[in-house]
Amino acid sequence: MKCPYCGSADFKTLETRDSPENTTRRRKECIACEKRFTTYEYVETVELMVRKKDGKLERFDVNKIIRGLQKACEKRPVTMDQINELASRVRQDLMLKGKEEITSQEIGDLVMKYLKNLDRIAYIRFASVYKQFEEPEDFRQLLLEVKK
Repeated sequence: MKCPYCGSADFKTLETRDSPENTTRRRKECIACEKRFTTYEYVETVELMVRKKDGKLERFDVNKIIRGLQKACEKRPVTMDQINELASRVRQDLMLKGKEEITSQEIGDLVMKYLKNLDRIAYIRFASVYKQFEEPEDFRQLLLEVKK
């Protein structure tokens, strides 16, 4: 593993926590640049495959969820730890289904379910991309839903 900031392989573990979802969370600090980051360790029982909208099949990548959440949460009061936790929860929910193949829609729906409770503005941003909004009316409908 390398530091996500400077690429150094020299870091120390500051804190380790186990979670009920059979995941180990480790807080680490890079010795070279002194920045901190979080890693998650989990037992992978099934390699999840994702069926995309165009029918293609690809390997599940939790980092894609994290990148999407980072874009949606940009300039919002949401921490990286909250983003990582949300992505981990989505991954765990998918694993609990016990299926080897899931759809990209299942992933998007789970992300939206958790994001709505975390930050409503980020939820609207994510939804506008995920649901491919094309008209102002699409936003109006979503705003009405969020107000409920």
